[in-house]
Amino acid sequence: MMVKSEGPKLVPFFKATCVYFVLWLPTSSPSWFSALIKCLPIFCLWVFLLAHGISFLGAHSSARKILAGLIFSALGDAFLIWQEQGYFSHGLLMFAITHILYSSAFGMKPLNLRAGLVIAVISGFSYTLLYPYLSGPFTYLVAVYIALIAFMGWRAIAGVQLANYLWTWTKLSACLGAVLFMVSDLTIAVNKFCFPVPHSRAIIMATYYAAQMLIALSAVECQDADAARKRA
Repeated sequence: MMVKSEGPKLVPFFKATCVYFVLWLPTSSPSWFSALIKCLPIFCLWVFLLAHGISFLGAHSSARKILAGLIFSALGDAFLIWQEQGYFSHGLLMFAITHILYSSAFGMKPLNLRAGLVIAVISGFSYTLLYPYLSGPFTYLVAVYIALIAFMGWRAIAGVQLANYLWTWTKLSACLGAVLFMVSDLTIAVNKFCFPVPHSRAIIMATYYAAQMLIALSAVECQDADAARKRA
């Protein structure tokens, strides 16, 4: 029922995503127009959250943090348009802040140390693969970034307790969104530092937009809880 009610609010996001893939502007000639087209789906997710009302955002800190994360994501997207001009690290910083905000939004309960251990092992293995190709500041910057996105992924995945049926579709969307975000960023890292990944841009952007949409959807979790309380 809630999925059905949220669908119409996401129509602008789907349209903006289609515009991005239809125009498919070349990355070799960065411009403010290409930055706008790339950021447009994220702008639409801002509108999606704002459409739930200022009072909703005012009452729920997790929704505000996810909105703030989307704002920093848009800044990161813009910087990455000019990454060949030396702005890659700026984009990295914006997305690092995004992951901190998302982690805070997902919270520390339940802890689920087993999920954290699995994510830590996968992240450590990923960094081990990237390490020989890294040099200079990126040796440390990438390590910190992987740690932050791994922590974000842990907090999102920890919220889904399938065994005990203590889950909701919004917690599941946060989990799937975090996993897709990690896939997108790992593809970026491998493609930039290691070797060209076939169809890398399509993989990166498709998983990225899907991740951001799912994480934005998870922000309405508290609205679901409010609605359930009112029905009770």
